[in-house]
Amino acid sequence: MKAIVYHRSGSGDVLKLEEVEQPVPNDDEVLIKVRAASVNPFDYHMLKHRFLRRVLSTLAKIKNSRPGRDLAGEVEAVGPKVTQFKPGDEVFGACDGAFAEYACARGSDFVLKPRNVSFEQAASIPIAGLTALQALRDKANIQPGQKVLINGAAGGVGTFAVQIAKNFGAEVTGVCSTKNVEMVHAIGADHVVDYTREDFTSNGQHYDVILDLVANHSFAERRRVLTPKGIYIGAGLLGRELNLISVVAGGIVESVKSAFVSQKFVSLIAKSNQDDLTAIGALIEEGKITPVIDRIYSLSEVAEAVSHVEAGHARGKVLVSLE
Repeated sequence: MKAIVYHRSGSGDVLKLEEVEQPVPNDDEVLIKVRAASVNPFDYHMLKHRFLRRVLSTLAKIKNSRPGRDLAGEVEAVGPKVTQFKPGDEVFGACDGAFAEYACARGSDFVLKPRNVSFEQAASIPIAGLTALQALRDKANIQPGQKVLINGAAGGVGTFAVQIAKNFGAEVTGVCSTKNVEMVHAIGADHVVDYTREDFTSNGQHYDVILDLVANHSFAERRRVLTPKGIYIGAGLLGRELNLISVVAGGIVESVKSAFVSQKFVSLIAKSNQDDLTAIGALIEEGKITPVIDRIYSLSEVAEAVSHVEAGHARGKVLVSLE
């Protein structure tokens, strides 16, 4: 089968399309014929940082032989311990090596794809959708009427977060660049701050929840725009311009500082969860959330797709289609 592989650290240009052996599912795994996959910042961070690959391989048991995590496709075969899926089922979820014609994954990391949701829409969900949902629902305990700010509202996680926050009944402010203001309004934001013209930390507004996907302000700046009992969530330890050491050190400092006030500063890395995947899929099926898709590439163009996301200007999700 054809798959994207890399043999050294670097950016998107180290990714190559090669012939590799088709995987065989273990007892608790399913073999999936990939129909679509999506690109995440996670992918280029894993490419660039060998130390990070080793850490995640040890702690999260993520293999690093091939890139790609999010996918949607059809079940080709199942291991003997898998009972919830059968060949022909259309599914979506996350696993190692999504940029390939076939991938093996634990059955527990996938769910059935709703019939009227496309493979591309489904493939956009796992990392971005779970990050947004778990940040707002679980970390923030978001409530109707609360003022929520999404910093990085035009990105993959941000476009899900704006829509999920609106579904929870929040008053949503999105922060993005000029070219994305209209789009962020269109997906449900009540207010949009164009960061090229205005700094949200200096306009006198205060928020009950800040979901920060960019991390481009100091601790003091973030703290002053929170309400007295507000919560700040830094989503994803692999944020742009952050490395593992600075995130850990910064988290310790902020935890110590926030111990003296009622504001909370927390971080989040999304966890695979079948119920949550199903919930987001249902919201899309019901028309309550619409994934924002920037561009769709072919399997042979994955290097370009990853480089586009790494450049930091993707609007919503970048997809790879194997149709």
